[in-house]
Amino acid sequence: MNNSRVAPFIKWAGGKRQLLGEIEKRTPKEFNKYYEPFVGGGAVVFSLLPDEAVINDINVALINAYRQIRNNKDDFIKRIRVLDEQVGEDGKKYYYFMRERYNDKLMKCELDIELAALFVFINKHCFNGLYRVNGKGLFNVPYNNSMSVSCNESVIEAVSEYLKSVTILEGDFQTACEDAKKGDFVFIDSPYAPLNPTSFEAYTKEGFDIESHQRLADLFDELTERGCYCMLTNHNTEFINELYSDKGYKLDVVSARRSINSDASNRKGEEIIIYNY
Repeated sequence: MNNSRVAPFIKWAGGKRQLLGEIEKRTPKEFNKYYEPFVGGGAVVFSLLPDEAVINDINVALINAYRQIRNNKDDFIKRIRVLDEQVGEDGKKYYYFMRERYNDKLMKCELDIELAALFVFINKHCFNGLYRVNGKGLFNVPYNNSMSVSCNESVIEAVSEYLKSVTILEGDFQTACEDAKKGDFVFIDSPYAPLNPTSFEAYTKEGFDIESHQRLADLFDELTERGCYCMLTNHNTEFINELYSDKGYKLDVVSARRSINSDASNRKGEEIIIYNY
């Protein structure tokens, strides 16, 4: 598929828009089915637009948004319009009211079109588009003072059309890759490993701990044995290097900008792109 309007409809921590050039030039020229077990904002899948794709994430609200946009785009757009039209002069008060409404629905597991619209609205109007929850699983990111509209409707329409041919899963990354076979391409953009023991941010209440990274490295090895093309991106840390070095994989270090860091002077860093072909 070739549609330039297909693009991420949300901002996501660790999103790969800035690294697309580096990723695309390392992408296999030919592959069968595409798998992305940590889809996040979807920058890579929406850039590559593979004919056959399986996307997954453990964040239930995120996956609900993907499914609702695929299945009910017209209703989704109408609800977003209403949310934007009702902001009024006191955007801050309105944002926190809608954040509370979102959390209430999330705690009740009301995974519906309203939750999807609220999800995209608060993503657009929260600080840096950061998705962060507290220990109870409640979204707690503050208002960003933006009065911008919450989405580009033509993007939503294009994304909806593309997603009709995509398998959308919700759950563990290992389960999402169960059917990956020889010749398939698995792109892995897992949660970042900590730069230091105090810097780790969990974007889901489950978190992604050291053991999860080790389990992911084991999956990378298993997928390699199956004959899958695998690519993984993460912070260029000693821990990540230890997990993937000395196995015959290619490890390329590239410069990156960390848009989530509140201190602009600390937004530059290094990422590592690991691939097995």
